[in-house]
Amino acid sequence: MGSNNGQVELLHIPEPRLTFGFGQKLVDVRDGITLFGPFTQDKLTGQLNVGIIGPRVQRKALKDYLEKIHKPVYNEKQELARPFFPGLEAAFGICINFNNIPEIDVPLEEIAEYLRYTDGHQRVHNLCNLYSDRLIRYGKEEEMPVNVWFVVIPDEIYLYGRPKSKIPFSEENIRLGLSKRQRDPRQGFLFDELNQLKDAYEFEVNFHNQLKAKLLSSRIVTQIIRESTINYSELWKNDKKIEEERKFDTAKAWNISTTLYYKAGGLPWRLGDVREGVCYIGLVYKKLHTDEIDRNACCAAQMFLDSGDGVVFKGNIGPWYNPKTKEFHIKRVDAKDLLAQSLNAFKEKSQTDNNPKEIFIHAKTYFDDEEWEGFSAVTKGKAALVGVRICDDMAIKLFRDYTYCVPRGTVLRISASKALLWSKGFIPRLQTQLGLETPNPLDIEVARGKQDITTVCKDILALTKLNYNACIYGDGLPVTLRFADSIGEVLTAGQNIETGVLPFKHYV
Repeated sequence: MGSNNGQVELLHIPEPRLTFGFGQKLVDVRDGITLFGPFTQDKLTGQLNVGIIGPRVQRKALKDYLEKIHKPVYNEKQELARPFFPGLEAAFGICINFNNIPEIDVPLEEIAEYLRYTDGHQRVHNLCNLYSDRLIRYGKEEEMPVNVWFVVIPDEIYLYGRPKSKIPFSEENIRLGLSKRQRDPRQGFLFDELNQLKDAYEFEVNFHNQLKAKLLSSRIVTQIIRESTINYSELWKNDKKIEEERKFDTAKAWNISTTLYYKAGGLPWRLGDVREGVCYIGLVYKKLHTDEIDRNACCAAQMFLDSGDGVVFKGNIGPWYNPKTKEFHIKRVDAKDLLAQSLNAFKEKSQTDNNPKEIFIHAKTYFDDEEWEGFSAVTKGKAALVGVRICDDMAIKLFRDYTYCVPRGTVLRISASKALLWSKGFIPRLQTQLGLETPNPLDIEVARGKQDITTVCKDILALTKLNYNACIYGDGLPVTLRFADSIGEVLTAGQNIETGVLPFKHYV
């Protein structure tokens, strides 16, 4: 459609390659791990120390499942999009010592009692404490180290541990809680029982986020698993539903194994055609209250090295939200502090005294002058700084005269600083597209600094392949923004959450 001299240009970025064991490069993570093993196979190998916490029946189901994925897992109908799983040890070179798994019991009757609480804050707070208190106590009292804790929960905790969830009406329900007036932090009570009830309102009604938040200060790494994910054939009576679920058996095995390997300290893969000395930062914002006119929000940043490893920094809380524009912007001093933390972590992670050559800051909105001055003050004379705005664009659809949609990696270059990138689409390796709908592009713009938009799109497409919380061909969003909302929710899941600079694995 013409050159890029002020004209719109349609082009295609080849699928980014990833590096696996022995330095081998392929585009599909499952191909790479099956053929060559994980990238850090020489650093993390052999027996792994894992623990399991949950009710007895659910712990037994999880152990049975973990034994199952030590062997190959097949789908009845083999598909390129859902390849077979070769087994945990065959794929990742690690295994679980089933003769020495620390187990912590969470009595089912105690879970059942708290599931009767009609007040969501009281229900979720107490359910979380059943797990978090025991995990923290283990860390203080026991000597057997645990790399990763599997937190296995009954499906009822998932169903009634989410925001706005309500338990079914029953005469046996427990109506225990405080009124909105009594929840006021300035309100005190003479009786300890009432003060203990008040603690629950300092936390968000979300089991996953609240549990992660309560364990941050203890640096306990967890993987939360619903019972029906691993034990659906025992829980469900619908044969057709079970048959449909079996299609995802290999995908589950890949995902759980990859997450386990990463959270245990390994790197399953890294970027293949990496630009050395580059780091990527995704800005994270989360309002503290749902009130639209309330401006207070938490700011944080995710930093990812050129290897793909990531860390999270919590910034300051302040009036960052603008109700009129519905955008978040931090002050100069806070921007300066946040980026200074990132540079220090880059040096520590890369084990060098050198600063990165380039720093890309990804955000869903534009950068205002004040916050950009704060970022620039840190990098002046040290590194090139580029601000990139990334958001979904639902206004433009691109069609072609074929059965499948446009290929993933399609770029509509609008100018030297702006383009549309299709991070979802037809994937030749899989001979299909992921999802049934015609995909929407990402609207990408170099909002601050200088860098060619095609190079920026190549980086962003590569960053869609660094989701270590799953084992998939590619994601729709770069990892710098994929987990921004969930990380913000963990950081604000409770008041006065204690955290420092922590690896990304603590939040997912």
